[in-house]
Amino acid sequence: MLLTKLPGVANPITRLNFKDRLKWTALGLLLFFVMGEVQIYGATEAAYSRFQQVSILLGSTFGTLGTLGIGPIVTASILLQVLVGAKILNINLNTREGRAQFQGMQKLLAIIFCFLEGFAYVLFRAVPAKSVELIPIVGLQIAIGGLIILFLDEVIMKWGIGSGVSLFIAAGVSKSVFIGLFSPFGEIPTGRIVQIFYALSIADFSLLKVALGVIAATIIIFAICIYAQSIKVEIPLAFSQLRGFGRRWPLNFFYTSNIPVILASAFLIEITMIGAMLDSKGISILGEFDESGNPISGIAYYMSAPHGIVLNAILGAPITSDMIIRAIVYLISLTILCIVFSLFWVETANMGPEAVAEQISSIGMHIPGFRKDKRVLTKVLSKYIYPLTVMGGVAVGMLAALADLTGALGTGTGILLTVMILHNFYENISAYYLEDMNPAIRKFFEIA
Repeated sequence: MLLTKLPGVANPITRLNFKDRLKWTALGLLLFFVMGEVQIYGATEAAYSRFQQVSILLGSTFGTLGTLGIGPIVTASILLQVLVGAKILNINLNTREGRAQFQGMQKLLAIIFCFLEGFAYVLFRAVPAKSVELIPIVGLQIAIGGLIILFLDEVIMKWGIGSGVSLFIAAGVSKSVFIGLFSPFGEIPTGRIVQIFYALSIADFSLLKVALGVIAATIIIFAICIYAQSIKVEIPLAFSQLRGFGRRWPLNFFYTSNIPVILASAFLIEITMIGAMLDSKGISILGEFDESGNPISGIAYYMSAPHGIVLNAILGAPITSDMIIRAIVYLISLTILCIVFSLFWVETANMGPEAVAEQISSIGMHIPGFRKDKRVLTKVLSKYIYPLTVMGGVAVGMLAALADLTGALGTGTGILLTVMILHNFYENISAYYLEDMNPAIRKFFEIA
């Protein structure tokens, strides 16, 4: 079968300790950053500032080998989840064979999208070639860069710690926040902390107010995200064979973690990207765009966040009814998409009540006061898991959307994703690799 013949990264033969996994993770991130510095041969040195928001959330750097970022991987995941959720593809995700088939098809689609998106970026002049003859060469380089990132993600998943896709997003957002804080470049320094000293030196209090407002918004969003990430529901469990012994099974409020907001944000970004490329060819189905690539009308306009609208209100800048409508439509769209992808992810990632009940039963535990039957356990868990999935989807969607409206550095969605990714990264280390750590590092994780 074709899915079993796809190129891939081999699993480690022996168990890897924490030190080895940390090395592979660091190597994967280093190569990811290097790809973002290698310029595409044959591409024009165009200004890619209009793709800044896209770049942050997709971990991409336009005009380099990292142009596609995680775009093909996320697009493949979205398409496949929609097909499976709509029963167009009949894949039983409750079986090991079904999950393996799903993962194989997702990888195949990601490879196809590397080439489709790579050549589309060139043909629609998102990354313009210097001449017609160079179009195939530029498109092929972008596609190869996408394939390398696809395999780097697989390397980190199998040999490193956590998910490569998540770490690439966190790395991109962290880089954006760092530059947004400390960059000294520009006639007026672009780094907000540098701007504070610059504004004080020339007594420009309006610039000082903007810089302080953006920094405050970024800090507040970080604090809210960290607090929300810590909320969880704990289900008491007892051992069937040992009376008096038990534990609690935690179900996070953000039950499906950061995956829904990654998929939802990527979906909205794809609409904007496709709309911009079509508009460059005179096809304004998804809306019209200005010279900087920002939507000014149509679906793409209302599906993108009006960044900084909250900051404008604080600073007393005018806010039109159109900006308010756009903000409301964006908030509702992102929230609905997060709910939909949350429900899809629970089923595709083996996180549903039946799968969790199987895990609890396999270690000989049950919920006190209920019959020791997996069907009963599944029914009880359904009362927690599905409401948490929906409520978590609503909360993460609204939090991401509202954060985007503040104009915070790294975008509100980017900050939310980074906090959740780093929290999951910490939990992975604590759960699986604590015994392999240096005593000093282990003490830090035990205290935290």
